[in-house]
Amino acid sequence: MRKLCLAMALAAPLGMMAQKIANPVPYANSISAEELKKHLYIVAGPEMEGRETATEGQRKAAAYIENYFKQLGLAPGYNGAWQQPYPVYQDSLVSASIEINGKKFQPFTDFYANLSSSNSSSFMTSEVVFVGYGISDSTRNDYKGIDARGKVVLVLAGTPPSTQAAGAPRRGFGMSPIMEAASKNGAIAVLQVQVGFPRRNASNRGSQYISGFRKTIYPNLYGISDQVAEAIMGADYATAKDAMKAGNPQAKTYAANIAVEFNKAVTKLESSNVIGFLEGSDKKDEYVFLTAHYDHIGKTAAGVINFGADDDGSGTVSILELAEAFVKAKAAGKGPRRSIVFMTVSGEEKGLWGSEYYSDHPVYPLDKTTVDLNIDMIGRIDPKRKIGDSTNYIFVVGDDKLSSDLRPISEAMNKKYTKMELDYKFNEPNDPERIYYRSDHFNFARKGVPIIFYFNGTHADYHRPTDTPDKINYDLMAKRAKLVFFTAWEMANRNDMLKRDIPLTMPGR
Repeated sequence: MRKLCLAMALAAPLGMMAQKIANPVPYANSISAEELKKHLYIVAGPEMEGRETATEGQRKAAAYIENYFKQLGLAPGYNGAWQQPYPVYQDSLVSASIEINGKKFQPFTDFYANLSSSNSSSFMTSEVVFVGYGISDSTRNDYKGIDARGKVVLVLAGTPPSTQAAGAPRRGFGMSPIMEAASKNGAIAVLQVQVGFPRRNASNRGSQYISGFRKTIYPNLYGISDQVAEAIMGADYATAKDAMKAGNPQAKTYAANIAVEFNKAVTKLESSNVIGFLEGSDKKDEYVFLTAHYDHIGKTAAGVINFGADDDGSGTVSILELAEAFVKAKAAGKGPRRSIVFMTVSGEEKGLWGSEYYSDHPVYPLDKTTVDLNIDMIGRIDPKRKIGDSTNYIFVVGDDKLSSDLRPISEAMNKKYTKMELDYKFNEPNDPERIYYRSDHFNFARKGVPIIFYFNGTHADYHRPTDTPDKINYDLMAKRAKLVFFTAWEMANRNDMLKRDIPLTMPGR
């Protein structure tokens, strides 16, 4: 009995060692240009309608990915289901009107209501307070001497010249400080004079959003034309504009009978992340994530499809091929020690929504997630890249952050198997494009999970209808996907999880 136990104890680590040093090349070679092309002509085809989040096209793409994961024999990765749903909201205008001293003004011709930040309401008041730039902070107080509680305030767009130090970059004011000041001073609505009326391509539908429940409810915001401002301020409006240029507009209360009505409908939509799961062996409670976003930007206002072949159809179909390669390895008895999670997310183009939702509602413990390898655009070349071999490179982003294990593993796998030029351009702290913050790996990184992001750079077809499958370099794409496979193979089979030994010092997005 004792000898048998000893033999079994010795056999286990030997089996692990054999598994670890198994040759990954045959499985990597199952990632082929032909298969990638077949998938991409479907995922980035007209039937998917540009895969905009929370649309039928996105749901069709999700179904295609789910069905392929099923065919491979992966397990559903979201608590027994394939898709992790999350809510998406969209506002639509029902009705809106502004009447001043008996004169009616028309929506989109004379004014518009900010759909996402405003709530259905109606009121009648006899006074409007002009407060210049509408700023109330450490630099100036446009509300000085004015009681705006319960009042409508009128502001003009612009930047106070008095805030500009000689030679300093010009300071701009977005709407947030203006709305915060209005709220702090008790205003019930903000009218801001804006250009561009009439709004010829205006839509009754607002942008989608996921923050349906807000911590702070601000006053309603209405953009108004010069004509609306003149109806309230009369001849003082021209004087106020001149004063704005000099940086010294004078706050003033105007008598004006104003009736405002605004009604919107809020539609609750849904989107999802598609998650497939491959169970590991002796380290099955630790996880390697392979991710890409399968959404794109849908159709133009004219109904033209943005196909999104490179962005990020290329990453999406690479995840499908990576999943197949690991499934084949497991079927041959060479499965990974750690579990591998194949996740395609939606909402990336809206603001990294799907990966944010996952990282805030993780299915698998983030402290047991050794790495996220994220693929976003690996099917083209960047014409702006003038160094090295344009047909044999990949931008590697984030491998110098969070873990000192990342770059040595990445470079060792590349040196041994793919021999590509690894370009670290976007790791520069002063990268003007801020690429590190612009794809789904960021939501793993902000939680402390080591990441590598694979990216080919932008090109003339980026976010245009011309980003089509016929322009993809499938051989190069397959080679890049193989680099991800070899890197994931090593990270899934090494003895230790990746160290987390570099402090999380990155700023917010």
